[in-house]
Amino acid sequence: MSSSHEVGEIFGDGNGPASALLRSPTVIIAAVGLWGMNVYLFRLFGIDYIHVLTLDLIKEKETGERGEDKDNGGPSALSSPSPGSASKSHLHHQVGSASNGVANNAADAEVTWVKLVVLSLSLLLLLHLTAILWIDVIGGSTIGAIFAFYTSVAIGIALPLPSTAWIRTSIITVFQRTFELLHPRCYCLQAGIPRPVPFVDVFFADILCSLSKVFFDWGMLWHLAWHYPEPVPEDMHTIVIPSLAASLPYLIRARQCIVMHTIGTMQNDPKRYQHMLNAIKYSTSLWPLIVSAYQKVVETEEERARLEIMLIVLFAINSTYSLAWDIIMDWGMMQNPLIMVPESCAGGASTFSGGVSKTPESCAHLVLRPRLRFGAVTSVVILCIDTVLRYCWVLRFYEKDLFPNKDVYILCTQFLEAIRRSLWNLLRVEWENIKQTKGKDAESDLEMVESLETNPFLPVSAMTMEHSRRRETSKERSKSKSFRNES
Repeated sequence: MSSSHEVGEIFGDGNGPASALLRSPTVIIAAVGLWGMNVYLFRLFGIDYIHVLTLDLIKEKETGERGEDKDNGGPSALSSPSPGSASKSHLHHQVGSASNGVANNAADAEVTWVKLVVLSLSLLLLLHLTAILWIDVIGGSTIGAIFAFYTSVAIGIALPLPSTAWIRTSIITVFQRTFELLHPRCYCLQAGIPRPVPFVDVFFADILCSLSKVFFDWGMLWHLAWHYPEPVPEDMHTIVIPSLAASLPYLIRARQCIVMHTIGTMQNDPKRYQHMLNAIKYSTSLWPLIVSAYQKVVETEEERARLEIMLIVLFAINSTYSLAWDIIMDWGMMQNPLIMVPESCAGGASTFSGGVSKTPESCAHLVLRPRLRFGAVTSVVILCIDTVLRYCWVLRFYEKDLFPNKDVYILCTQFLEAIRRSLWNLLRVEWENIKQTKGKDAESDLEMVESLETNPFLPVSAMTMEHSRRRETSKERSKSKSFRNES
């Protein structure tokens, strides 16, 4: 959930406040750079995020191909490659190529953290120069500067340069996943069980929720351009359309939860209620948007003050609900309430894995969860920062002291939400990776975590080589054991 579920200034002259119009591309640029930080940390700690994001799609493709083989009278394994290898290769190219490279030139098409950071800095510089040239030099409007920036970026990406091939591949992937978000997986009159929502679409929709304010700004920009050069009229539609745009990510994510709840009901899943609780969580993000938008059209200060109190209560409910869901469900932490008491850490409580009692390495492992791929210190730091940023809306109490106007305040909260989401991404992908492996290479992963916690400043190359050596040793032992059993 975004920590800035409120709207900025809507009404004004046709030029529009510069901070309101420039903040949406600025936040998107910051999000690109922060994803570069995610990519760097995933590779630093040995987490194959591409596999995590695409595994559900690979399984879905394999299931579909097996169904086609069955309908055709039998498998086609004798005349073609196995469905698993073919579908995995195809989907890694289709979904993971944005981060894994393309066949023609893998070096140019591979996404690295350096490329993402350089791209974000270049776009930020282009936005700054475009605004100066268009507004100060030419004497144009802010709206013209924004459209000039978007046009320049589109032309630069469209040019068939090898160095920008990875950007085009990434944009195609984003469009493909956006289409899947809008494409319904559940029909009222559809026979059979609907298709489950893959993790990559859940992950993508959650990221869009943090960019909800960007959608509002785009809706406001459309209104300003439509009425330019006249002021935006104080009509209801000028409030409704941008607010609906801002609520779109939450509606999409809530629909995904309802689809998964429907599937759980059909399959008698005892945990299907969790999807409905998740849908309710996203609904708590819509009410602040509605109240904040309505607050712009009330006339009396008394009514405005009443709505302000209501808005604060809604913020508190949403932030607390979302924070608890982050920790318990999205990150798989603190799932045992009995361990939360301080005596558990002091007493050295043990956990059980495979019938063997294990003493946790630290209190953080006991309270959070036994496996922490990023280490105990990093995980605790991320949890603390996420907690603080969930409640950054309290800055509204110091808005007049810290910010020149409301739009700058909202821009600040948008930046803070982008930072919070980038940290959330780390633990969310880590937890999904742990759930997907379910014990596979658990011993090797645990050894890697131990080495990271023993020497957190271990170079990337040394860490990777050590992790690979341990995995190869484990594989050789498995092959040797299998050979002895066959003999």
